[in-house]
Amino acid sequence: MRRRALLLPLLAAPALARAQDGGAAFPNRPITLLVGFAPGGGTDILARLLAPRLSEQFGQPVAVENRTGGAGTIAAAAMVRARPDGHVVNLGTLSNHCQAPLAMRPPPFDPLRDVTPILLTATVPMVVTVPATSPARDMAGFVAHARASRQRLNFASNGVGSAQHLAGVLLMQATGIEMVHVPYRGSGQVVSDLAAGVVDVNVDTLPSVLGQIRDGRLRGLAVTPASRSPRLPEAPTMIEAGIAGYDITLWYMLFGPAGLPDAATRRWAEALNAALADAALRRRVEEAGFDPGGGTPAEAAALLRAEVARWGDVIGRAGIRLE
Repeated sequence: MRRRALLLPLLAAPALARAQDGGAAFPNRPITLLVGFAPGGGTDILARLLAPRLSEQFGQPVAVENRTGGAGTIAAAAMVRARPDGHVVNLGTLSNHCQAPLAMRPPPFDPLRDVTPILLTATVPMVVTVPATSPARDMAGFVAHARASRQRLNFASNGVGSAQHLAGVLLMQATGIEMVHVPYRGSGQVVSDLAAGVVDVNVDTLPSVLGQIRDGRLRGLAVTPASRSPRLPEAPTMIEAGIAGYDITLWYMLFGPAGLPDAATRRWAEALNAALADAALRRRVEEAGFDPGGGTPAEAAALLRAEVARWGDVIGRAGIRLE
């Protein structure tokens, strides 16, 4: 009996180790995929495209949960506080995992120390968009309209410190125009109010506005990356439109908490790469306006470090501070 009692902890040790390192134990229950923005926005669209395929990969339900607010940082902070076993992850963006926390005082989390980058999931251009009723037909016309208007125009965003907010700030800095910032909780309501003329302009992700541009309710004036988008080829780049140095590409990345075991990180990366390689899903992702990602966790971590350095400098020089 004594020998059996001594052996039991030894026999249990491998199973305990597997549970702690996230290896064989992951996944062993339903998975929560946190989204920091409201339903209908780009992050939500991408998450809901991926979730069913990931459920198949893992043999467990993958539930998309929207936790809005704080320019998307509420969801990111909830992920940071979760147990690092792979069952709670966050589909984050340049906005809520880089720009917003760098601008906030105090920051809700450290964008490098408190997370585990898993995989670059997709990239997407942003688009300067106005209502179809706007007198602006192009960027030159918009700048002229903003300067001639008796009242300052307003621009919408997904929240203070979001990518949409900073894109609008950079637009003002690059052109010398002044606008009033109107923050929302997500792209869905922004697009609705923009189409109705409640707000004058928005710089948002292509998937969030592509349908409304195609059906004529919105007008896309220019895209923000250095090259045109094949999904909106008629729209020039901001640089082509005369806005020198204006180059923004928004990315989506899957994150886990700091301390996520290597085995769980690899399993997530394998599942996401497999999902993004599926021809049918890839076509749906592209049709929604995204450029599918992929790669390795190391490549995702390198991109995050570079973006934190770039936007930390931009935010510091602009004096943006969110209390």
